[in-house]
Amino acid sequence: MKRLFLLTAIAGIFAFSNVSAQKKDPAMSGQKLGIGVDFALPTGGTNDLYKLGFGGSLQFQTPIAQSLNFTGSAGYLNFTGKELVGNLKYPKYNAIPLKAGLRYFLAENFYVGGELGAAIGTSDGSRTSFIYSPGLGVEFPVADKSTIELGARYEGWSGDRKDNSLIVPVKSFIGLRLAFNFGI
Repeated sequence: MKRLFLLTAIAGIFAFSNVSAQKKDPAMSGQKLGIGVDFALPTGGTNDLYKLGFGGSLQFQTPIAQSLNFTGSAGYLNFTGKELVGNLKYPKYNAIPLKAGLRYFLAENFYVGGELGAAIGTSDGSRTSFIYSPGLGVEFPVADKSTIELGARYEGWSGDRKDNSLIVPVKSFIGLRLAFNFGI
């Protein structure tokens, strides 16, 4: 019974996806460039050292198949260190994330996706980290070939600090992005 329910749900998602793909809004198709504001809520050990991160990003997306887009993004994130003892604060951590990935539209506005890339640490003593980032979101058409995007993702960074450095790289966070996408 559970298998039947699961198969019915999966078939329903694909059927809804195919029906909505036939009625594509011009704002939801074609190449887009997005300018966004990013917020990062540290998780795990990262939460012990850093406060909320914030920054900005640019993202390019282009269709490569029906309901499937290629994405490429670049940005800047700044994490402020938490107070350790008295007035002593943990050093801040800054990075430039560069990522590429895929975005699949389950319905006309809703997507799931994933990206891989590198976070280039710009703080003293920081290194480049590997990034993996699954996520989901929604795009709302607002004008001809323009959308407002709200996305959420989990982002994991794997990297170690340089020898004798006090800076511990960011390891993981929940990312939120609010962006304006326009057709190019």
